[in-house]
Amino acid sequence: MRFQETYKELIAKKYYIFSFEDLCIFYPEEKRSNLRQYLSRWKKQEWIRSLRKGLYELTYPEGRSVSDFYIANKMYAPSYISLETALSYYSIIPEVSMAVVSVTSKVTRRFKNLQGLFLYRSVRPKAFRGYIIEKHNGLDVLIAEPEKALVDYLYFKTLRGGTFDKKAERIDQKRVEQLNKKKLESYAKIYQLNVKAALNQLV
Repeated sequence: MRFQETYKELIAKKYYIFSFEDLCIFYPEEKRSNLRQYLSRWKKQEWIRSLRKGLYELTYPEGRSVSDFYIANKMYAPSYISLETALSYYSIIPEVSMAVVSVTSKVTRRFKNLQGLFLYRSVRPKAFRGYIIEKHNGLDVLIAEPEKALVDYLYFKTLRGGTFDKKAERIDQKRVEQLNKKKLESYAKIYQLNVKAALNQLV
């Protein structure tokens, strides 16, 4: 099986991130052991890059770049971008580049690869909501609405008796004042949070 054939197949289906199982579905008559050998060979050629066990990023041709947000969505699903990463994206807090942080309805996980660090914080299934779909380089990315990103952030900051220090967190008051107050209250009810008490005079 030639890489160029697989490449065309992946591109046609927009599988810029793909799994070993995807290849098994594309080529059902091929032995799984052979597919693993192909993947190993393509990695050595630097045509693909391993993101985690069984998941790969298409890096051919050289210079191909996929959004870290899209990678985060695909690497551990279901998940959506939230917390520090989303708040930074919406300019509610200063730029944060240490990791791409997401919320998931599955167990908490952490992945580190050549793309960087990816963190996933776990919430109950009923709290897995409040996200939208945005286009990033033509690809769908799930990201929290600014109101949900802030509520998610407050929830984890105050979890197990933690405290939220507005000054230390460097929250942009003007940005917060522009948020939809009804949405903030609605999302806060999911976690039984008192948003006004947590943010004091910011809302």
